[in-house]
Amino acid sequence: MREDRPPPSWLGDVSAGVDAWTQRASAPPAPEPVREDERPARRRGAGSRRTTGGRRSRSSAPPEDTVALGPPADPEAVARKILLDQLTGQARTRKELGDKLAAKEVPTEIATRLLDRFEEVGLIDDEAFARAWIASRQPGKGLARRALAQELRRKGVDDEVARDALDEIDPDDEEEAARRLVRKKLRSLSRVDDQTATRRLVGMLARKGYSSGLAFSVVREELAQAGRDEPDIDPD
Repeated sequence: MREDRPPPSWLGDVSAGVDAWTQRASAPPAPEPVREDERPARRRGAGSRRTTGGRRSRSSAPPEDTVALGPPADPEAVARKILLDQLTGQARTRKELGDKLAAKEVPTEIATRLLDRFEEVGLIDDEAFARAWIASRQPGKGLARRALAQELRRKGVDDEVARDALDEIDPDDEEEAARRLVRKKLRSLSRVDDQTATRRLVGMLARKGYSSGLAFSVVREELAQAGRDEPDIDPD
């Protein structure tokens, strides 16, 4: 019969090793350490920013300073400034100024009130505008009454107002303007025959608003003055 002997001293070391090995085999493997340069970069949020210390802090838009913006603009004051700017250095008709206010979306009631006031103090004067327009366009561009009337109508001048201003044109001045136009144009028609020159000159005067009767009369006389034969063209 064997005597009970104490276990050898090395047995405890082996048992501990076996237990440790079986525990490691049953547990999930530990993750490998990730190097610093392999760490994925964190995406910065839309509402965050990096501070100088490396920490992120959420930013927010500053509140609107309504006091600094001041009170809303007065529509009448804005419209008045538009009118004064338009009248600086150049006269304009009421229609032109009204169209400008409409384009700026000025309320009709305010626009009408201001336009009436500007007429009362003489800042808008369609009669004076028509006379000044005729004084510059009739001798400068050589325009006749009909062409000037069309321009004034496009500017918004009333037909009766325009007619009163056009009646002040001296017929002799209108004819002299036509003669100046023909003399100037004749310089470039020296190599064309008289019939062609006549048609071109009469057409030019017609575009300037002259009647066909006055145009043919002036052209014939100016061709004769230049020593060219009078063409046989019926003005009708």
